[in-house]
Amino acid sequence: MGHTVIIGNGITGITAAITLRKLRPQERITIISGETPYPIARTAFMYVYMGQLRSQHLQTHEPWFWKENQLDLLFARVQKLHPAEKTMALENGETLAYDQLLLATGSVYRTLPCPGIDASGVHGLYSFQDLTQIEEATKGIKSAVLVGGGLIGVELAEMLRCRGISVTMFIREKHYWGSNLPPEEANLITAHLQHQGVQLLFQTQIAEVLSDAAGKVKAVKTTAGQEIPCEFVGLAIGAQPSIELAKEAGLETQMGILVNEFLETSQPGIYAAGDCAQFKNPKTGHPAVEQLWYTGRMQGETVAHTLSGHKTAYERGVWFNSAKFFEVEYQSYGQVPAVIPPDTESLLWQEPKSNRSIRIYFEKETEAVTGFNLLNVRFRQEVCERWIKEKSTLETVLAQLKQAAFDAEFHRLPLSALFTVYNQYRRQPAQ
Repeated sequence: MGHTVIIGNGITGITAAITLRKLRPQERITIISGETPYPIARTAFMYVYMGQLRSQHLQTHEPWFWKENQLDLLFARVQKLHPAEKTMALENGETLAYDQLLLATGSVYRTLPCPGIDASGVHGLYSFQDLTQIEEATKGIKSAVLVGGGLIGVELAEMLRCRGISVTMFIREKHYWGSNLPPEEANLITAHLQHQGVQLLFQTQIAEVLSDAAGKVKAVKTTAGQEIPCEFVGLAIGAQPSIELAKEAGLETQMGILVNEFLETSQPGIYAAGDCAQFKNPKTGHPAVEQLWYTGRMQGETVAHTLSGHKTAYERGVWFNSAKFFEVEYQSYGQVPAVIPPDTESLLWQEPKSNRSIRIYFEKETEAVTGFNLLNVRFRQEVCERWIKEKSTLETVLAQLKQAAFDAEFHRLPLSALFTVYNQYRRQPAQ
């Protein structure tokens, strides 16, 4: 058997390694990372900062697991790839050869081209090193500004608020997470964040970071000229694929490392998957770059089959996302546009006191259900996916809604309230 090298020990890299081991028991598999010596659960970073977990609890598997499954972990940074020779140069001066290579290099947090952005105390959150730097930068501080209002932004807000640090969040849109949430859900989240002590400034963008004589953050200035004192600036404007190694090696790149449906790059024998990959020809309605935990896992499983000799095309299936922040659970399935298109309708039920919300999207003409947006209500993924794939009608879904209850005893669904909303919708005059 040959030697498969995987650069990156995130969910994509380790899923690919574990799956490949099952498919090819004799394959030599090496997983390289310069971030940590062992794979970690990136989604749990906030709980380490908040003191609910220790760093060692981030390990995804017990130390014996890797040796038991003959998966070699190499804690090193790759300096350069040499595709023609099928080798790579490590920063420690060593050279490593491979027969096939998977790039699962993930992402880095996005920064901004504004004056002062390199000041001490300006950080984003993606890697373990980022977490360590944020820990150091926020010791003893009293105020912070967060730029961006997505899931990373609200995660940083919860982290900082747990230590009593005042938080002001800059939101570029008219409402919270305007690119993903309709106004009604956004307003519910806004009220909840404000209740948690987070100040939100909408339609606000940063123009400059001001620092003191020691180079530490002391304030930020907005594009409107407002100056806000702070001791920390958190960047939460998204993540960008880590493509430097691939680009320098001559692989085709754009925003990410370009791949086909088999996750093959422009260089034979080299594959890319997870956050760093960009599909050349994404399917209609699918993003070219998928930066979610579950899509990273699915891409890792898919590419492992191709690495094992069984060429397999990637099929993402029904879109899914989930998160939890400030005691609010968020779930979405299928197509959930923030701005509802003309050919689509939605049925909305909300209970502001409990921060609960259910929105069901459906085609206007056929009433086939196309998506679900949920706050503090859990639906079963397999049930939602089945309804969307089968193009079940809104009436059918409402009649079968109990099937989606995650736990009927502890997560009672507001069935009568939803039917009331539905009946009101049916009584509306046709447009």
